[in-house]
Amino acid sequence: MNAPLTPHRPIQALPDQLISQIAAGEVVERPSAVVKELLENALDSGATQITVRLEEGGVKRIAITDNGRGIDAAQLPLALARHATSKIASLSDLENVGTLGFRGEALASIASVAAVTLTSRTADAAHAWEIVGSRDGAVAPSSGAPGTTVDVLDLYFNTPARRKFLKSEQTEFGHCAEVVRRIALARPDVSFALSHNGRAIDQWNVSEMAKRSAHILGSGFAEARLALDETAGPLRLHGYAGLPTAAKARADGQFFYVNGRYVRDKLLVHAVRAAYQDVLHGDRFPSYVLALDLDPALVDVNVHPSKIEVRFRDSRAVHQFVFHAVQRALAQTSATAFGSVQSPQPAADAGLGGFGAGAESNGGPGMWRREQTQTSFGPQFSATFSPSPYGPAAPYNGGVAQSSDNYGALFGAAVRPAEAYVASAAALAQEEHPLGFALAQLHGIYILAQNTKGLVLVDMHAAHERILYEQLKTALAAQVSGQDMQVQALLIPATFYADAIEVGTANEHQETLRALGFDIAALSPTTLAVRSVPTLLKNADAQTLARDVLRDVREYGGSRVLIERQNELLGTLACHTAVRANRILSVPEMNALLRQMEHTERADQCNHGRPTWVQVDIGALDKLFLRGQ
Repeated sequence: MNAPLTPHRPIQALPDQLISQIAAGEVVERPSAVVKELLENALDSGATQITVRLEEGGVKRIAITDNGRGIDAAQLPLALARHATSKIASLSDLENVGTLGFRGEALASIASVAAVTLTSRTADAAHAWEIVGSRDGAVAPSSGAPGTTVDVLDLYFNTPARRKFLKSEQTEFGHCAEVVRRIALARPDVSFALSHNGRAIDQWNVSEMAKRSAHILGSGFAEARLALDETAGPLRLHGYAGLPTAAKARADGQFFYVNGRYVRDKLLVHAVRAAYQDVLHGDRFPSYVLALDLDPALVDVNVHPSKIEVRFRDSRAVHQFVFHAVQRALAQTSATAFGSVQSPQPAADAGLGGFGAGAESNGGPGMWRREQTQTSFGPQFSATFSPSPYGPAAPYNGGVAQSSDNYGALFGAAVRPAEAYVASAAALAQEEHPLGFALAQLHGIYILAQNTKGLVLVDMHAAHERILYEQLKTALAAQVSGQDMQVQALLIPATFYADAIEVGTANEHQETLRALGFDIAALSPTTLAVRSVPTLLKNADAQTLARDVLRDVREYGGSRVLIERQNELLGTLACHTAVRANRILSVPEMNALLRQMEHTERADQCNHGRPTWVQVDIGALDKLFLRGQ
C-alpha cells in the first residue's frame, strides 16, 4: 500500500517558534537532557554550589540554582534568544572551545517546549531580576542571592506527542540522577545537591577526587583501583582504573572525560577495553574514571547535538596513547607493586588515597589530583604483624626440588637458602618479598605463605599460568624483533594421529609455526610429529600443544595469529602448560613461584582475569578466632 503523498506547498520560511521546537527535538530529548544543559551552563558561570530540584522525574519541574557570576538584567532577554551566547564570538573561538556549553541553543530550545523562568543576580546588583519565557522579553525585579536559578515547568506541555515517548517517572528520574552524578564526578571542587519530589536524594560536598569517586562509585571501587597520570606531548591521561578483579557484568561504572566533558566515544572506549583485554574474565566490564586533557584545538566537540561524542584531529595517536597508558598502569599490578602498601581506610576517610597533595591539573581548579597511595588487591584489614614462634617448616635442601619432575626449574628462579625457610622474623622484617615465604600446600591447589601482613593464599595454577603467558609474550616479541625464539628439541619426536585438516594446516603454515617455536612435520597423510617446542613449554604434553596451536592457526590464519590473535593463542598454551592441580611442590619450588610472581607484570590475575592471590591480614584472622574481643 503506497503512502499518501504530502500536499504540495510553496517554499516558505518557518516561524521562529516552530524552528525552536525543531531544534528542541535535538537538544531536549528528555528531562535529563535539560538537566545536562543547565548544569553545564552553571559550571561555565563559575559556580561552586549547585542545587538540582526535580518533580515527577523532571517532567513537572526542573529547577537548578547556582552561585555563579549571574546574568546582567539587560542581557536576560538575550539569554532566552536563539543562538545567543557569551562563550564564542568567532570561528577561532569555535575551534578552541574551552567551555562545556557554547551553541546558545539550550535555553531557547527549552523555552520553546516548556514554561521557563530565569532569575539571576550579579555580584554588584542590588537585587535579582527575573524573566519569564512567555512574557516576550519583559524583565522584572525579583529576589534571590547572587547567581542564577532556571525554573523549567511542564516539559513538552505544548508538544504532547513528544511527551508520549517519555518513560515512567522513576525511569526519567534515574536518567536525570545519572547526569548529575557524571558531572559531579568530574568536578569535586563544586558541591551538588539533588532532590526529587521534595525529598533529598544526594549531597556531595566539595572534596578531593578520591572521596567524590568513592561516594559516587562506592567503596568497592575505592578499594580496588589504580591511580594513573601519564603525559605525552599535548596529551595527559589521569584518573583511576579499576582492578580487573573488580570488573562488573554491566558497563555502568565507566566514566571518561575529555577536557572536563563527559563523553561516550567509541575510540576511547575501545582503547580502554583493549588495554584490559589481557586481564578481564569472560564478558566482564572494567570500572574506571579517566580524564583526557589536550589542547582544545586538537579535538572537535561540535560533532554531536548533545556533545556526547568528539572527534580528534589525530585519532590514532590518541587511541595509542590511552591504550598504552592504561595498559602500563595495569601491568604494575604485580605482587611487587604492593610490597609496602598500607591497608585502605573506610570510604569516608580521607586516607583512602586519591589525588592527594599533588598539583592540580590544567583542566580546571580542583578537578583531578594524582593519587599518592596505592591500594593492594584483595580484602585488606588493618593489622600488626606478629612473627610466628615456630621455626622453618622444612630444612633447606640446597635448592633441589623434591618432586618428581622438578617444577622449581620450570619456574626459572634460583632458590636462595633464606627462601627455603618459612618466615623468620628477620627475613619478614626486611619486606624484600611482598608475597612472603611458603608454609604449605592445600589440597594440591593452593599455596599458603606468610608475609608481614599475615597470610597469603595463592592459586598455583592461575599464578603459574600468568607467569608463562607473560614469558611467552616476551619471547614472541623478541622473535619478531629479530632475536631467536628459544626452542627445545625433543629427544624422541612425539607422533600422533592427525586428520587431513590438521596435516594440511601443518604443511601450509610452517613459517608461522616456526615463529611460535614449533617444528611440526607430516610423517604420513595421517601422522604428525612434533620435533621441537618453545623452551618455556618443554614440560607440557607435546601432542596437546600441537593440536591447540594447529586449531588456532587454522581458525584465525597464520598472519592473524601472530598479529591480532597471538594473546589468545599464547594464553591457551600457557593454560595447558601451567602446573596442574594436585601437583605436589616442595617448599623451594613454592618459594620460586612466589618470587616469579613478584617480578611478573599483571601477576594479580591469570590470563582469564581470575585472581591469583589474596591477602588475609592478621587482624582478619584475629576476628575469626575472636582474639582480643
